[in-house]
Amino acid sequence: MNQDQLKQAVGEAAAEYILPHLEDDSIVGVGTGSTANCFIDALAAYKTQFDGAVASSEASAERLKQHGIPVYDLNGVPALDFYIDGADEINHQLEMIKGGGAALTREKIVAAVAKTVICVADETKLVDTMGTFPLPVEVIPMARSHVARELVKLGGDPVYRQGVVTDNGGHILDVHNLRINGSGLNGAQAATELESRINQITGVITNGLFALRSADILLLGTQDGVQTLSRD
Repeated sequence: MNQDQLKQAVGEAAAEYILPHLEDDSIVGVGTGSTANCFIDALAAYKTQFDGAVASSEASAERLKQHGIPVYDLNGVPALDFYIDGADEINHQLEMIKGGGAALTREKIVAAVAKTVICVADETKLVDTMGTFPLPVEVIPMARSHVARELVKLGGDPVYRQGVVTDNGGHILDVHNLRINGSGLNGAQAATELESRINQITGVITNGLFALRSADILLLGTQDGVQTLSRD
């Protein structure tokens, strides 16, 4: 199977995974990106079996609405049983780098509300050490240069993602040449520690490390079928 077929397979697997747990009043958290889109398309087949969704981006909200799935404001939703989203990289501790689609802040907020976070990804996204995919950092526009200088002190090479404005009005710095893993061994930085340090820089809205709130389940599309990996 090619990469698109793997994404479709895990999207369908995620819909089937949560289906037995959905009730008439269930609201599902939905992420952003090509793999999340495959999940949205698969979820549409079951839209009469749950109440609606919360989306992490305007693009995902529009796709859900096109399928006839009601979209709710997170402020009116006390809890989500599931949040399903892709990742740009994920390690074996189910810590992730996200934000390639510039929706990292809203993704992180929705993930914080969800009881269970399910990552859907193809096998190319599973790595031992993260950082080959540059780490996105969303910043207040006037703080972009200051934050970039601070990120250099942390060992990264930040690059301004020109022409991109997030749904929150923020700018994105993509930080290259970081090495990040769960343990911080072998010359890499520990994911939870780095996530906290970057978020403490004045002017940062948030960064694309999902380590303090990692995934609980990984549905991984492989040539041998969809594998289910658990953080536990």
